[in-house]
Amino acid sequence: MDGTIAMSGHSNSDVPPWINDLSKHPFVTMRVKDVATRIFQRIANGEYPFGTRIPAERDLAEDFGETRATIRQVLEFLAAYDVITRRAGSGTFASYRHTVPPPKAAPITGVLDTNALAETASPFAMNIASSILEPEMVRLATIYMSARDLTELGKHIAKLESIVTEADLFASLEEEFMMMIAQGTHNSLIVAMYTILHEVRRQPQWAASRRQGLTPAKIKSTHRLLRSLHDAIAQRNVETAVELIRLHVANMQEDMIYES
Repeated sequence: MDGTIAMSGHSNSDVPPWINDLSKHPFVTMRVKDVATRIFQRIANGEYPFGTRIPAERDLAEDFGETRATIRQVLEFLAAYDVITRRAGSGTFASYRHTVPPPKAAPITGVLDTNALAETASPFAMNIASSILEPEMVRLATIYMSARDLTELGKHIAKLESIVTEADLFASLEEEFMMMIAQGTHNSLIVAMYTILHEVRRQPQWAASRRQGLTPAKIKSTHRLLRSLHDAIAQRNVETAVELIRLHVANMQEDMIYES
């Protein structure tokens, strides 16, 4: 499984934005508009999920039996309506998001349905949530972790560093390491919010993606980053700890993009 969540089951009722909005409508041939509509439908139906890179011009040209010049016009047309975003040096990404209803709380207990969250969250949404929550979580943990908390965290990082090739075990220990940091904030609301994020990551479609990217080289580099994070927390170095967790979040986002 790659680093994206295929949003299966989407309705085909999504209407291309240029149908109802002519304000940005450039002059294009019907052929260009036809290919644009077909690519839009792939994005709306989840074949190219929100935030993921779509195929290169040459691949689209081959797929649709068109010239690269035509495909270039198609992409420019889609970009005019924010269906895609083109980033120099990085590629072209789906930026149209299929509208889905928010996850519903259970009628009695109010417990969030993490299965629904995992199905509707995009890789970019996950990264945004992580980039907001985890740096503050690490900042608080660096200030408030007790000596006992730090001792247990030290034991856990040693376990992590003993894993070289077993991606499943490493991913599980990595998740526990981050949860220990959350608990080290001694803030029940932070722990509750991170538990939701933690449980979504444990859903099969997310967990499989993370484990697939954990090559021995990736595990080794993550060892170094998490060891540095542990040391910064133990030394009460808030600034360094926050910068390291931001780097960790950025690395995970990069993995999602390149696995897609």
